[in-house]
Amino acid sequence: MKIKSVTILEVEYVAHKLAKETMKWNEPIPDFGSRFPGKLESCLAIPFQSFGGKLFYKGLVGKASILFYLLIKNHPFENGNKRIAMTTLFYFLYKNKKWLRVDNQELYNFAKWVAESNPKLKNETISAIRKFLETYII
Repeated sequence: MKIKSVTILEVEYVAHKLAKETMKWNEPIPDFGSRFPGKLESCLAIPFQSFGGKLFYKGLVGKASILFYLLIKNHPFENGNKRIAMTTLFYFLYKNKKWLRVDNQELYNFAKWVAESNPKLKNETISAIRKFLETYII
C-alpha cells in the first residue's frame, strides 16, 4: 500500500484552521500566512525523499517519525509548532488508515520533550519517536 503524504492545503485546513476553531489553547495559533517560507514545504517533503531509488525513511512509522520531528524542531511557524505537529501527525496517520491511542497529556509531554531535545542527538530522538509511535499506533 502506498503511503499518502500531507499537503500544504491539508495542513492549513486540518492542523491550522480546524485546530484553531475547535481546540482550546493557552496561546493563540498564529495566522497560517505567518509561517516561514519554505520550511513547512520542506518538513512535508523530507519523509518521502529517496536517493538512488532507496527511501531515506521507510514505512509509515519511519515517515511519521521524521515528519513529527521536523514539524517541531524546524519551527515552520512563529508559534504553535508542537500543536500543529501533533494535529498533522494525527491527520497523516488517519490518511493512511492508522491512529494513535494515547492520552493527550502524554502526547503533549512527548512533543515537549522532542522540542527540548538536543539537535546533536537527532537520530536518537527520531528513534525515540519511532518507538513511541510503535507503542501507541492502532
